[in-house]
Amino acid sequence: METIRESVRAKYADTAIKLRDGGSCCDPGCCAGSDALSGPIGQDEYSSADVADLGLSLGASLGCGNPTALAQLHPGEVVLDLGSGAGLDVLLSARRVSPGGHAYGVDMTDEMLALANENKARAGVENATFLKGTIEAIPLPPATVDVVISNCVINLAPDKRAVLSEAFRILKPGGRLAVSDMVEIEPLPPEVKAAVDAWAGCVAGTIPVEAYRDAVIAAGFQDLEVEVTNIFGPGEAGLPAGTGKIASAYVRAVKPAN
Repeated sequence: METIRESVRAKYADTAIKLRDGGSCCDPGCCAGSDALSGPIGQDEYSSADVADLGLSLGASLGCGNPTALAQLHPGEVVLDLGSGAGLDVLLSARRVSPGGHAYGVDMTDEMLALANENKARAGVENATFLKGTIEAIPLPPATVDVVISNCVINLAPDKRAVLSEAFRILKPGGRLAVSDMVEIEPLPPEVKAAVDAWAGCVAGTIPVEAYRDAVIAAGFQDLEVEVTNIFGPGEAGLPAGTGKIASAYVRAVKPAN
């Protein structure tokens, strides 16, 4: 488990450096290279005007969707982004919950946190905070936030049930879960599932849709909705050769009010 985490950390540290130095997520060897699929998959989900208003570009997105739109954020709400990366979803959320709201991001990679804070300063967003930590042990008290979002990150975690339990813990009663993630549609070859590098590429860590549903329900959530948005086969979106299919999906659920 620690080997997987360190592989993911190293991959996204390298990605942060590329982005800081003027690269984008579409550069070969970055998140849209031959061994990964994050990046361009979710870019069409964003408003170019909203991103440009932050002084950023869609190169700051490492995701497979747009959870900030999925969550339907409102002024005054508190939002947490699991695996916040370069900070795009946090900064967009901060704008949408203003006035009176706040957006947090948690990430385990120092380089990404540094880049996110640079982007925050560039955008002039004050109601956003980036925290160092893992998504299996979120550094916030229970019942702190109204909405938990995440963009193509939970699949990177070896223990997804721990992540979803943490999301449930830090949500207020009646709080909402709204994530974009990758799921397995048809079984991947064992050698792909066992490849450490394929975890960082959002491939090996995917689990079947039903297993994802079970994990969300086991965490305590209700009113679960799963919408598969794009399906990818061998040779597409960085998926290695061989049988199997993966897909991007939106997952929504609610923490019971009582």
